Amino acid sequence: MKKIIVASLALIAAGAAAPASADVLSDIKSRGTLVVGVKADYKPFGFRDPSGQIVGIEPDLAADLAKRLGVKLELVPVVASNRIEFVNQGKTDLVLATMSDKPERRKSVLAIDPQYYSDSVNVLMTKKAKYSNWDDLKGKTLCATSGSFYNKEVESKYGVTIKAFDGSEKPLFALKQGECIGYLYDQTFVQGKLLDDEWKANYYMPLPGILETPWIMGVKNGEEGFAKFLSDTTKDWFKQGTVIELEKKWGIESPDYSKRMHEQAKGS
Repeated sequence: MKKIIVASLALIAAGAAAPASADVLSDIKSRGTLVVGVKADYKPFGFRDPSGQIVGIEPDLAADLAKRLGVKLELVPVVASNRIEFVNQGKTDLVLATMSDKPERRKSVLAIDPQYYSDSVNVLMTKKAKYSNWDDLKGKTLCATSGSFYNKEVESKYGVTIKAFDGSEKPLFALKQGECIGYLYDQTFVQGKLLDDEWKANYYMPLPGILETPWIMGVKNGEEGFAKFLSDTTKDWFKQGTVIELEKKWGIESPDYSKRMHEQAKGS
């Protein structure tokens, strides 16, 4: 009896360790839909237009993936604190949501190489706060998004107090209410906000970007076939200049990474 119980537990453990699907590509094609987790509060990478539809650079990339697979696209809004959970629970096939490449994330999902994007960290700051370097922020409070990898590092290195919220709308609201002097987040997001007259009037980005980090797409561990498709597609995006064209479309400057990867891919 004891041997049977041990054997049963071993089988359960083995089942828990295995991926839910041996071939997610087959599942996607059989259901006729690619389900992608994207941001809905991060202009211009993923945000809601006046009609409520999620649009932006990453939804456009997701649409290209669906087109290549010959299926429809379903976008699922995610935030930093649940985007990995959703892909591992099978709520999404893929996370394509401004996710910085960190070792702990590569343990949780199968990361897609090459990384499709790269960004820095910066602060959307009220113009009432006159600071030009990070060391000036010691003792100040910054609003932030829960789950962002750099929160603890910035807090420790620069002596700031981090006040974290889910998503980006809540910390932005807190910034408007004067609960902090600035919003610590990805530089691309800050640039996107400063495209809006509402923010441009009273806020700015006076600090240099720090902690440059590439972004990764992620799928459930074990989905090597799907990962290869995504890797090959990313290489083609670089070769065709797809990301650079989308940056132009949505009104932001291309970082050095996008330009460099495009030049390298063109010569390959």
